[in-house]
Amino acid sequence: MRFHHYYVYMVTNPKRTTLYTGVTNDLQRRLEEHTENEGQPHSFAGRYFCNQLAHWELFGDITQAITREKEIKGWRREKKDTLVATSNPEWRDLTHDIIS
Repeated sequence: MRFHHYYVYMVTNPKRTTLYTGVTNDLQRRLEEHTENEGQPHSFAGRYFCNQLAHWELFGDITQAITREKEIKGWRREKKDTLVATSNPEWRDLTHDIIS
């Protein structure tokens, strides 16, 4: 049986004024897409220059990942900030930890 990986992730812009939450089965590819879309008005993350990985979570089940993504998207900004600060207190860009 093959184990699948699904990621719920949050990216932010350099000033940390905007957060984007998403789900993917290939976090490296998705982060590269966010970088390629930087400044592009056709995508939310691109429009707001959200390409710095602030938080991510790993799931083995897509349903659980989608449920978590929807949960986080329903939160107020303060709760999202607390989640990021818990796992990444300096709000370091974690992209380079994923893309080697």
